[in-house]
Amino acid sequence: MSVKLFPYDKPRPVQDILISEIDNTVKNNGQLIVHAPTGLGKTSASLAAMLSNTLDSGKLVVFLTSMHTQHKLAISTIRDIKEKHNVKIIGIDVIGKKHLCLQPGVSNLSASDFIDYCKTLRNEGKCKFYKNLKKGDDYSKKTKDAVKEFKRASPVQTEEALKISGNHEVCPYETGLIVGKESHVIVTDYYYLFNPRIRKTFLARIGKELEDLVLIVDEAHNLPSRIKDLSSQNLSNITLNRAISEAEELNQDKLGEILREINKIFDYYSENIEYESYMRMEEFKDRISMLYPYDDLIELLDENAEHIREQQKTSYLGTVANFLEAWQGEEEGFARIFTKKQGTRGIIKNMGYKCLHPGVITGEVFAKASSSVVMSGTLTPTSMYKEVLGLYRADELTLKSPFPDENRLNIVVPKTSTKFTHRNEAQYIEIAKIITNIVNMVPGNSAVFFPSYKLRDNVQLHMKGLEKTVLKETQGLNKTEREEILDKFKQYKEVGAVLLGVSSGSFAEGIDLPGDLLKAVVVVGLPLQVPDLETKAVIKYYDSKFGKGWDYGYLFPAFNKTLQSAGRCIRSDTDRGVIVFLDERYSWPNYAKCFPEDYNLRTTLLYTSLIKNFFEKKQKE
Repeated sequence: MSVKLFPYDKPRPVQDILISEIDNTVKNNGQLIVHAPTGLGKTSASLAAMLSNTLDSGKLVVFLTSMHTQHKLAISTIRDIKEKHNVKIIGIDVIGKKHLCLQPGVSNLSASDFIDYCKTLRNEGKCKFYKNLKKGDDYSKKTKDAVKEFKRASPVQTEEALKISGNHEVCPYETGLIVGKESHVIVTDYYYLFNPRIRKTFLARIGKELEDLVLIVDEAHNLPSRIKDLSSQNLSNITLNRAISEAEELNQDKLGEILREINKIFDYYSENIEYESYMRMEEFKDRISMLYPYDDLIELLDENAEHIREQQKTSYLGTVANFLEAWQGEEEGFARIFTKKQGTRGIIKNMGYKCLHPGVITGEVFAKASSSVVMSGTLTPTSMYKEVLGLYRADELTLKSPFPDENRLNIVVPKTSTKFTHRNEAQYIEIAKIITNIVNMVPGNSAVFFPSYKLRDNVQLHMKGLEKTVLKETQGLNKTEREEILDKFKQYKEVGAVLLGVSSGSFAEGIDLPGDLLKAVVVVGLPLQVPDLETKAVIKYYDSKFGKGWDYGYLFPAFNKTLQSAGRCIRSDTDRGVIVFLDERYSWPNYAKCFPEDYNLRTTLLYTSLIKNFFEKKQKE
């Protein structure tokens, strides 16, 4: 193995293949897409291979991940490399700017509101942490001392950055970027490179070009949806009404009247559609321009938004301005859609500028970066991600699970369906019966993931014979609430409990329940997108671009959620567990093809005997 900075004594089985492939990718300025199941050690393999090639080259390793737990793992791995090999590695962890802010009361702001609030404080000289950064044209002593401490403790995690910067009374974000100019590795979120506006500022601040970067994209199955969310904008009648109230607070009668007229435009669209309709950019823009010159209105909204932020940090006037700016964006890979739906307090009308194809954003980054490794434990099929993310010159690598096959029993029970047209009381009763049979049979904890909360609740009504304690996920859990449920769940590992969640919820991804903490997972149905206009637009776009609209726009993204849910069960080479896929569609050839080759699925209605024998075998051992 040519990689010299591996943090442990030797690689695990199969991990050495991954290290070698990444090493070759960096050496050849290439691109690599890797499906590498949980347990292979992707973080240590990628960082070791990257840093071994870049420490003395002037290249910067950027480790991109959407999960804060992965930020911590990456920083910890870099520390292990530094200590084992006694090498100098300067590295920082850059998360969302508001999470690196020492101002009180900013945690509840949206990202865009925080950016505007931060800008207002800086421009008006009201942030002491920013003011303390410089003395004249040079950095202040406070800043220089903080930078020295950052480098001495490097690589620095977020909590440490806040503590160090707080002790020196300087801005943690700005101090981190100063250190970033000398860093060998930066761990950060996707949007620092995949949001064009943020990327431009970020790279300028650390003195780098895309060509200077070698990229590791972790948990890359999340990247398409994250990019689509980051690149989309929405404006609702609720936001417009709140913006009108702000205009009234400022005695801006003219602006308030313009916003009321925009609300009437929303009313007009709402009256002429049943649920939703595609929109044309120029048509809506022309209607706005009849009220007030379009660009001048954006400027007027921005000016007044700054006054509002002086008092309350966030401004709906600013939200309207941001939407009107975004509405003028690209046509290729985007759709403009107006929707209406019944809310608890009336009809919600929404204008959306929707990103359909993340490749229009990511393609440029991957094309210009020196090399890129895109990896995940559920990156199947790799060919889809190659096209959807614009990684057109990438090699593809699919690795098998390092865990013993006998430790995992994968079953398809082809008896029920959650297909919308099949949903009825009889289906709910049958699904509840099968889940109850499985959960009662498992000697420990089980988790059941449904396509939606509504379906989960309909099925639970019929789980009359359940012998285990039930814990339920609810919508909008914060971090503390999520951890409380997990801690309670863990306490039942001996007698057993069942966690009822959803495939796109808080517990279907990013949690570890190793050992005896989770013995079985049941994935109920397929978490397919609602076939609304946005979904149809995605399918149509991918059909015209790649000839694979149904797979890329509908089926594969749903299967990714399925595999993520299933992946909660087996997290180490000593874990043993049962994974049940409960829907007849999992046995159909066009769906079954989506499973990784090493899943070794058993399709059967005799699931009870298989599960019983699986756990009895372990007890005999």
